[in-house]
Amino acid sequence: DPRLEGWPLMSSPFPTTFIIGTYIYFVTSLGPKLMENKKPFELRQIMAFYNFSVVILSLYMTYEFLMSGWATGYSFRCDIVDYSRSPTALRMVRACWLYYFSKFIELLDTIFFVLRKKNKQVTFLHVFHHSIMPWTWWFGVKFAPGGLGTFHALLNCIVHVIMYTYYGICSLGPAYHKYLWWKKYMTTIQLVQFLIVTAHIGQIYFMDDCPYQYPIFMFIIWLYGSVFLVLFLHFWYHAYTKGQRLPKMTKNGISKDQ
Repeated sequence: DPRLEGWPLMSSPFPTTFIIGTYIYFVTSLGPKLMENKKPFELRQIMAFYNFSVVILSLYMTYEFLMSGWATGYSFRCDIVDYSRSPTALRMVRACWLYYFSKFIELLDTIFFVLRKKNKQVTFLHVFHHSIMPWTWWFGVKFAPGGLGTFHALLNCIVHVIMYTYYGICSLGPAYHKYLWWKKYMTTIQLVQFLIVTAHIGQIYFMDDCPYQYPIFMFIIWLYGSVFLVLFLHFWYHAYTKGQRLPKMTKNGISKDQ
């Protein structure tokens, strides 16, 4: 997309790949080794600021996605990319780039785990999710910033408002943990998110002559939604059905998440 000429990180996928590679190496190898003989950092104030900042950012991105298409003309069916330089089209480009960039900010989730020596929470699901999103979204922003391929971003922003509100309250300390009884329902919301994303994007296989410009992205999004639906169902089963990762707050009033 020539409209992205000169935008940060958009000239090539290699800077994004390098950042993600460095992130994976740090959270799975270097970071735990550096922290092995050190006391965990106390980061409650920083984490509270971070989590509520992400809530505000997610609210803003939700508004921008709505105003640049999803509440101002999109049909929720065959919505193609507008490559013009109209104010609405350019607003969608900016919303897509900001969403892509926000995925780098969210890498701090895992870094906080490592610095606080919460290494059991650095799971395959967590690292894979945080790694694949910015990498795939580079291609989405570069080639197709708009249209039905951005619905999952809108939905993800809404879910993140809820999710980071939970994390924010949790990081305020034990006095606030009594308000976190809805953790199990947060996981349900994430599962519903992937169901909706998979159903929405799957429409393209049943629509006649939808002229969406990059059908390969539809397959990737459908595959992404399906894979994460399975992974989150697996997490749900082990966390709540078998009880392997029940939050400690259900036992002694203290959440193990924070």
